[in-house]
Amino acid sequence: MSTRVLSSTFITGSPQKYFPSKESFSSGLELKRSNTGSNGSRISCCMKTWNPINNKKFEALSYLPPLSAESIGKEVAYMVSQNWIPCLEFDEAGHVRRENSRMPGYYDGRYWTLWKLPMFGCSEPSMVLQEIDECKKTYPNAYIRLLAFDNKKQSQCMSFVIHKPLLPRVV
Repeated sequence: MSTRVLSSTFITGSPQKYFPSKESFSSGLELKRSNTGSNGSRISCCMKTWNPINNKKFEALSYLPPLSAESIGKEVAYMVSQNWIPCLEFDEAGHVRRENSRMPGYYDGRYWTLWKLPMFGCSEPSMVLQEIDECKKTYPNAYIRLLAFDNKKQSQCMSFVIHKPLLPRVV
């Protein structure tokens, strides 16, 4: 009967001896190291990024210009065609904030206020668009978000901001 002996190995010496530098090859050629960084691209022009100052980004479609009534109508028609349940939410600030306490809780802005009830049994996109217009008229200085829920999968399938206030709230 044989028994196994487990042992650990401790390597002494410099790491360069065991792990050669990435800058040298076995052929002896040395790579030149430049002082400027590069992402490997040969394109000399750069793409502009979205200005983040006073321009908060939200969910999936927030990088686009504001959605027109026609494009919102197409999104709503898709929701209805998938038998999803549309739902509207609104919030004055539109971001997580802790005004009353340092501890996270229900009132720290993670949850937006529900506009009426979810539109169960909604079969026409025009019904949802009418509710959107009514919500915009009632809360013109609030962020308004449209969500879609799938009652079979019991999950949220779609969510995007459809209205941003002209003058953001100053905190």
